[in-house]
Amino acid sequence: MFNSKEDQRAAEQISNSTNIISKGTVLTGDLEATGNVRVEGKVAGNVISKSKAILGQSSEVTGDIIAQNADLEGEIRGNIRVSDTLTLKPTAVIHGDIITNKLIVEAGAKFNGQCKMGVTQKDITFKRNESADRPVRQENIKAG
Repeated sequence: MFNSKEDQRAAEQISNSTNIISKGTVLTGDLEATGNVRVEGKVAGNVISKSKAILGQSSEVTGDIIAQNADLEGEIRGNIRVSDTLTLKPTAVIHGDIITNKLIVEAGAKFNGQCKMGVTQKDITFKRNESADRPVRQENIKAG
C-alpha cells in the first residue's frame, strides 16, 4: 500500500506533467487534465487544466479555456476562466469573455469581449459543461 508521502509524490508528478497537442494535430472534444496543457494544434472543444494552459502561436481553439494559469498566443473562440494569472501574448486573438484574477496583456494582443477581474480559485469551477451543445458561460461562475 502507498503511504501518504508516496501518494503526495504521485500527485505532484501528475500536476507537474505536461500534455501536448502538437502542431498539425486536430482534437475534437474536451481536453481535461490535472497537469499542464500545451496546445500547438487545433482543438474543437473545451481545454480544462487544474494547472497551466499554454496555447502556442499556431493554436486554434473553438471552446472555453479553464485553468489556474494560462499563457495564450493563438486564436481562441470561446470564454476564458483563469483563477490566477492570464497572459495574452502579442499574437493572441481572443473572441470571447475573460474571467480572471490577474490579466497581463502584451502589446499586439487582440481581445474582443468582456473582462471580469479579481476572482479567486474558489470562484472558478474546473468542470466541463453537462451539455456539450452550450458553451461554459459566466452564469456558471459563483458570484463574488
